[in-house]
Amino acid sequence: MLLSIAAIVVGLAILVWSADRFVDGAAAIAKHLGVSNLIIGITVIGFGTSAPEIAVSVIAVLEEVPGIAVGNAIGSNIANIGLILGITALLAPFSVSSGLIRSEYPLLFAATAVLVWCLYDLQLDRLDGFLLLGLLVIIMGYMIHSHRSTKSEATDEDEDDESMSSRAAWLWILLGLVLLIGSSRMLVWGASNIAQSLGVSDLVIGLTIVALGTSLPELAASIASLKKSIADMAIGNVIGSNLFNSLAVVGIPPLIHGFEVDSAALHRDVPVMVVFTLVLFAMSFGRNQRLNQIGRFKGALLFASFAAYQCYLYFEVVSGESWF
Repeated sequence: MLLSIAAIVVGLAILVWSADRFVDGAAAIAKHLGVSNLIIGITVIGFGTSAPEIAVSVIAVLEEVPGIAVGNAIGSNIANIGLILGITALLAPFSVSSGLIRSEYPLLFAATAVLVWCLYDLQLDRLDGFLLLGLLVIIMGYMIHSHRSTKSEATDEDEDDESMSSRAAWLWILLGLVLLIGSSRMLVWGASNIAQSLGVSDLVIGLTIVALGTSLPELAASIASLKKSIADMAIGNVIGSNLFNSLAVVGIPPLIHGFEVDSAALHRDVPVMVVFTLVLFAMSFGRNQRLNQIGRFKGALLFASFAAYQCYLYFEVVSGESWF
């Protein structure tokens, strides 16, 4: 037990440091390539911070505990919106650009809808995996193409002697990514050992301990982005991560072999994920800059809703009763 607790503490310390370095590198690459911070958040950081979820889900299927794989993806999507954006808004309110509402949110809705459709029959097979990964490739291609015009945003006055070189930036991205994955894995290992000792089901472990552990990179990256006044990267990180969770984290495991999905995931957890996604859109939509802001009140609502969901899961585990 002490070793597991130590793994959580050390992993968290490394995680926070490496996320800061990772955002440094990503922001520098955005400047050098003339790519917007938003698209860097959606692609590079979105994939990078979803790598722990992908690794955990693949391992879970190989070890024949697919509930962790599905719970990890769904729980991470819920945590990204309720916990990550909730805490981020509480620490530093931020505005959501109208362009993101028009372009990136519909893509997230599409990914969520396809994920629900694939889970509806409580089976995930190779066809589902190819469908989800195929949609991910299409979405990434569309997003990169649609943001090419942002290259003109980079101006010569932005290039100064203090700018990080491309070589150094890629080195920080690589080092940060390796440490993000390693430290997240350390956190999940310690937390999973503690949870399993309490006799919790693999689905609930995936929705809680594993999802929280693998979502910590998103939290660290989002806070680091706001510290550097890059709000677009913070929200882009969450949207990109949820896209990868819905399409890659769920799509890759069934390519190894198909498996059944716990009905509780579809009837209890998927509706919560969909509601959180819709609430985020409602909170971000507005006709002026003020209404587009996700402030501390909205952040508190997101965080409180996430806490209520976690409390319900805890109640269900302790009491053995379910409303679904």
